[in-house]
Amino acid sequence: MRIIICGAGKVGYSIAAYLSRENNDVTVIDHDPVLVARVNSSLDANGIVGLASSPEVLDKAGANDADMIVAVTHQDEVNMVSCQVAHSIFNVPKKIARIRNQVFRDPVWANLFSRAHMPIDVIISPEVEVACAVEMRLSVPGTTSVTPMTRGALYLCSVLCENNCPVVNTPLRQLATLFPDNRIRIVSIVRDGKFMVPKADDQMLIGDEVFFVAEKSQLKRILIGFGHEEKEAHNIIIVGGGNIGTTLTEIIQKEHKSINLKVIESNPERAELLSQKLENTLILNASGLDAKVLAEANIKETDTLIVLTNDDETNILVSLLARQHGCDRVIPLVNKESYNPLTASLGFGAVISPKAITVSNIMKHVRRGRVKAVHNLFNYAEILEIEASDAISVLNTPLYDLPLPKGVLVAAIVRGEQVILPTGETTIKTKDHVIILATQGQAAKVEKMFSAQVDIF
Repeated sequence: MRIIICGAGKVGYSIAAYLSRENNDVTVIDHDPVLVARVNSSLDANGIVGLASSPEVLDKAGANDADMIVAVTHQDEVNMVSCQVAHSIFNVPKKIARIRNQVFRDPVWANLFSRAHMPIDVIISPEVEVACAVEMRLSVPGTTSVTPMTRGALYLCSVLCENNCPVVNTPLRQLATLFPDNRIRIVSIVRDGKFMVPKADDQMLIGDEVFFVAEKSQLKRILIGFGHEEKEAHNIIIVGGGNIGTTLTEIIQKEHKSINLKVIESNPERAELLSQKLENTLILNASGLDAKVLAEANIKETDTLIVLTNDDETNILVSLLARQHGCDRVIPLVNKESYNPLTASLGFGAVISPKAITVSNIMKHVRRGRVKAVHNLFNYAEILEIEASDAISVLNTPLYDLPLPKGVLVAAIVRGEQVILPTGETTIKTKDHVIILATQGQAAKVEKMFSAQVDIF
C-alpha cells in the first residue's frame, strides 16, 4: 500500500515507522529539513521537504498512485487543504486528517466535510480522543488503560501488578483454577519497558503491566483478583483547563453527574472563560504547583488528580506534590517517551500519552478489509478486531491447525451474544468477531489472512 503522511512530528513519525516496518511504500512530507532528515536516516521511508498542501509537493510524493493520505501536521488548515488537493487533483481514495480546533467539528458546520465540499473520510481530534480515554479509565478504576471492543461485549484493559497482587509468581495456566469465575485472557505483559507475549508457563511479576481481554461484567472481580479494589472517584481535580481539560470536564459532567469537579487553571483569561462555560464546576485561577492551592482544593479528600497542562515536567511535579499531600491516584499527561521509565519508577498508576492514543486511533482507519478496529500497544503490537467473512480460508479449522505466524495470538471470539475464550480446538465461524494480538510486523499478515482466499505463507 502506498501511503503519504503529511507531518513528520511525533505522531507522523510514529505512524511512518509502524507502516514502513510492514513493507508499505511510505512517503513523509514536512517543511522542516531536520525532521525530514530524521525520517530518511532512520526509517525505511522517503522524506520530502515541502509544504504538504502544495500540489507540486504531493505530486513529487507520488500522490497519483497513493492509496491513502494521512495529514497530521500541526496546522488544521494545512491538513484540510492537503486532503482537498489529494482528492481534487490526484483522486486519492482515502483521506485522514488530524483537526484540533473544535470549531471545525461543531455540528453546525458538519456539511463542510461532505464529499461535495472538503472530502475528508476520517477526522481525528486528539483532544477529544484523549479526553475519552481518560474518562474510560475513570469508569473502571484500578486500570491503567481501558478500551471497549466488539461494541462493548469485550474490554481490553491493562493493570499494574503491585505488592498486594495475589496472582504474581503464578503460572498463567493456573489462573483458571485459582479464579474459576473470572473469564480472562492475558494477551501481553510489559516488564521493565519490554513487551512480551506470555506463554502458559510464564508468570506475572511485581511491577508488570498486564494487558487482558474480558467481559465488562467480569472486570470488577478480575481487578480484585489483581489486588485492585479502587472505588469509583467522586471528587476529582483537573489541573489544566486547555482543550483536553475542558473536553474532559464536559464529558464527566455529562456521564458522571455525581462527581464533584474542580479545575485549576493558571491563565486568568482562560480561567474566566471556563467559569462562564462550565456549570457546577469550581474554577481556581492558580498554579497546580502551589501547595496552598492544592490544600484549598482539598487535595486530601480528592479521589483522583488529573494533570493536563502543556508541560510534561509540570505535570509530573504536580502529580508528585499531590501524592505528598494525600492524593493516592494521580494521572499525568506525558508526551515525551523518554520519561516513561521515570513515571514508572515514581509509581504513577496511569499516564496519558496523547501521541499513543492518536496513533492508535489513526491506525484503526489504516487497516483494510474486515478489520473493524485496531488498538496499538506501545508500537510493539496491535490488537485487531476482525469480522470473519464467508470467503476466508481460516474458517472451520481448529486454531492449532492454522499457520499462525510467531507473535500472533487469537485472544477471544465474539459469536453473536456469546464470548468465547478459545482453545486450540476452537474454530472460527462466519460473522465471528475475532480479537487477535499481532506483534510488530505481523499485523499485515493477519490482515491478509482474513481477506478473501489468499495464500500468504
